[in-house]
Amino acid sequence: MSTVPEVKLPALLPPGPAGPAASWAGRFAAPVTFAVFALVDILVFGLHAHGDATFAFSPQFARVTVPNLVLPGAAVCYVLGGVTLVMAGLRLAELLGLLPLGVMWRRVIIGVVLFAFVVSLLAWSDAGQSIPFNVVNLLSGTLNDSIPIMLGALTGVICSTSGVINIAIEGQLLLGAFCAAIAASVTGSLWLGLVCGALAGSLVGVLLAVFAISYVVNQVVLGVVLNTLVLGLTGYLYNAILVPYGDTLNNPNTFGPWKVPLLGDIPIIGPVFFDSSVFLYLTYLLLAVVQVGLFRTRWGLRTRAIGEHPLAADTVGIRVHAMQYRNVILAGLIAGIGGAYFTVGSVGSFGIDMSSGEGYIALAAMIFGRYTPFGAIGAALLFGFTTQLQSILSSLNVPIESNLLLLTPYVVTIIVLAGLVGRVRGPRSEGVPFVKP
Repeated sequence: MSTVPEVKLPALLPPGPAGPAASWAGRFAAPVTFAVFALVDILVFGLHAHGDATFAFSPQFARVTVPNLVLPGAAVCYVLGGVTLVMAGLRLAELLGLLPLGVMWRRVIIGVVLFAFVVSLLAWSDAGQSIPFNVVNLLSGTLNDSIPIMLGALTGVICSTSGVINIAIEGQLLLGAFCAAIAASVTGSLWLGLVCGALAGSLVGVLLAVFAISYVVNQVVLGVVLNTLVLGLTGYLYNAILVPYGDTLNNPNTFGPWKVPLLGDIPIIGPVFFDSSVFLYLTYLLLAVVQVGLFRTRWGLRTRAIGEHPLAADTVGIRVHAMQYRNVILAGLIAGIGGAYFTVGSVGSFGIDMSSGEGYIALAAMIFGRYTPFGAIGAALLFGFTTQLQSILSSLNVPIESNLLLLTPYVVTIIVLAGLVGRVRGPRSEGVPFVKP
């Protein structure tokens, strides 16, 4: 069997900023960030953790229960802070050329640092509390809060891989939530509301495709304009229609949890992954479809080709514009499902700007995940985790201002993108309109 030699293309991205300051900041941002996390674990959480922290691993009325775990709060923070300092030292040693580390080990170090910080935070917040901290509730809430972000991130992956920047995910989520609420309220069918929400997200995708592909409008500006348009339109219609007729147009039911037989009874894992609403199972399915489709099918090969080199794809007979239209519109269906979750999967009614910037967080998750489906899902879970965490910490009455807790997901977004991601290269032709010669 003949093999095709690998051809390395020259980098098309401009070089980064030069100079000692830029070089220092770029090289040592990670170990400095890790050291700051370690100091917070030790000097903030450790010194102020008084008493034992109790962690529960079983929900109420579970068939199979797991014993609670009781740990000394201060000792846990000190130990994990020391582990984080070791991770910072390893990363520094690699930068100084003393210890070779691969990409996998760098990611492991980031995971250990984040895990140590979160556990230290939980140990500090629950130390001395009479009510155990339920880990299962935290994890299941994380998955549910992450659903719109995960679906939005998958939307971004498909569009960016096709060469189109989709800033309009926020608008797709919002319009999907609006249409799902009305359709489910009028017809009484939750499934019809879900379908209408998906179609609404696809409608925004149609507008994005027409102006970005056919009329070669700047895709970043276009996405912001579409988000503003949807925000204004849904806000106006909410005040004009949904407020006076809320009982008939903005009062849908919501999908209840569906427990998978046998799997739902597995301790810890079952209540988290197999006892949820239909939206989480749809997310599992869509993740598998996008992952297999992009890397194991002819469609995926052609999609990646038009995102990397559309002119070369056009010369071999691939209809670049047609594929971009198809992919952007289909991706809009996924975002619309994520928007429908807000109304028929969670809240049960539509509110102005209820997406609350999660479309932009989905874009950050896509970048953090390096434009891959599994990577984007993992990053989305991180942001969903911070959302659920701030909600639980608020209920524990921790000595942190509630408004500061609400900023947690956005602060994590900034920290991840600025200090932990590093240089990420998207598809080479992302955002570059293709003009057929």
